[in-house]
Amino acid sequence: MLSTVLLVNFNKTYRPWITSIRNSVFTVEQLVDSNIDFDGQDDGAIHVLIRRNNDYIATGRMLSDGHIGRVAVLKEYREHGYGFKIVSALINEAKNKYLNRVYLGAQLHAIDFYLKLGFLPYGEPYVEANIEHISMEIIFNQ
Repeated sequence: MLSTVLLVNFNKTYRPWITSIRNSVFTVEQLVDSNIDFDGQDDGAIHVLIRRNNDYIATGRMLSDGHIGRVAVLKEYREHGYGFKIVSALINEAKNKYLNRVYLGAQLHAIDFYLKLGFLPYGEPYVEANIEHISMEIIFNQ
């Protein structure tokens, strides 16, 4: 099946799709309070949406300082490389914007996923939204 990776804004066209995917993954599956997920920073972020046929199935965002987050793939589409496509697109966008680094808070179960993308952990594990995380980053060569 053909999929398309789109860089989008959190506007009236894409907001409903981004919101729906994140609600499914974070609010319903992981029981994250939607007030934590929707933190008021989406309007200033660049978002990735993946469209498969006529459905949007995955999303992620990057803030202007290189903070990647809200990476979410609908349950039935996991293990097909869509998460990798989202994060790779955001890394490429950071390079295009000449950022020095990208960073994120990885849920502990996802550490290996982010290691494969080139992220390295730093600091101590912490709890956010009742889920254990570790900070990870990629520093770009200057």
